Amino acid sequence: MNWESKTEAKFRTFVAKIPVFHRHIMEVAVIKKAEENAKARGASLIEEEDVVTAFFSDVPSPFYSMMVRLLEQTGFDYRKYGFPKSN
Repeated sequence: MNWESKTEAKFRTFVAKIPVFHRHIMEVAVIKKAEENAKARGASLIEEEDVVTAFFSDVPSPFYSMMVRLLEQTGFDYRKYGFPKSN
């Protein structure tokens, strides 16, 4: 599936900041979930909302704060999509 270009650039920057031993696993999981999110919206492009939702869907709690910090550093505006969700 194709990506919106700015979203893909931010995602690639994010991936580069992940520790090497987690990078591939995270990248594969997020891409798969982002594609599912885009398809569920009936979209032909993966957009920022799809990626942000993918990041927040299954992040283990020990990595949560690092993920939020990296999302902010790479320009993902997760708050406009309602994250983090209240319990």
